[in-house]
Amino acid sequence: VTTFKSWGLEVVIGRSIEAEYYQFAGSDELRTADLQTMLDDTEVKAIISARGGYGTTRLLDQLDFTGFKKSPKWIIGFSDITALHCHLLGLGFESIHGIMPSLFSRPGSDEALESLRRVLFGGYISYQAPAHAFNCAGTAEGILMGGNISLLNTIIGTASDVDYTGKILFLEEIDEYLYNLDRMLVQLKRSGKLARLAGLVVGHMTDMRDNAIPFGKTAVEIIQEHTADYTYPVAYNFPTGHEPHNLALICGRNARLQVTGQGSFLEYITEQTV
Repeated sequence: VTTFKSWGLEVVIGRSIEAEYYQFAGSDELRTADLQTMLDDTEVKAIISARGGYGTTRLLDQLDFTGFKKSPKWIIGFSDITALHCHLLGLGFESIHGIMPSLFSRPGSDEALESLRRVLFGGYISYQAPAHAFNCAGTAEGILMGGNISLLNTIIGTASDVDYTGKILFLEEIDEYLYNLDRMLVQLKRSGKLARLAGLVVGHMTDMRDNAIPFGKTAVEIIQEHTADYTYPVAYNFPTGHEPHNLALICGRNARLQVTGQGSFLEYITEQTV
């Protein structure tokens, strides 16, 4: 709250912030009603999730976006919020994949927080990432989309699923077994989604797990294996995901990805629309 006020913003606290219902921040009914109220309130210009976790997909089919379509606003968050970002993209709206308040005070998050402020206030956004052995050189333009791999898999075949054709996809993951990461990449590949991309951005693979009998590949090696046959540019080492260096990305906006031997560069090529 202090951070937002220092940016000159007025803060409204949702009813679910202090609620508890087993593993959830309140019952599905409470959380749905809370989010619906914020979606419908024309005075609210941005909604930021306090944290990720689990539960977004339980709410999506109960939400009414009629008011939001008439008075759109930024939706901000990452991890479990990936499902909401994709749902909004399907409706034709941009949203922000970025740091959430529960992580504002985490050491090393200053740049992530500043990137969110710049996006909220319409500043120019461009990011660079260092070279990586698995990078695939090239240039691509397309709508940026993506987020947490588990959530992208969860919404396949639902009303929140997205057409990946011509998109620049960014990926991140946390606390998953390597065999399950492989299974999710196989699903994205077999569904034809990976083949239809214009470009791929690989972010943080945080605290990945392995079994007593090793899977035999690292997280990035698994991703590289399942994308090796495609000719589009691929950028690894990108600052997005469950690490302090989690820079704000605008889902749904047209972007340009350039990958060279010196590293990768991402910039937006259309103006802010929300």
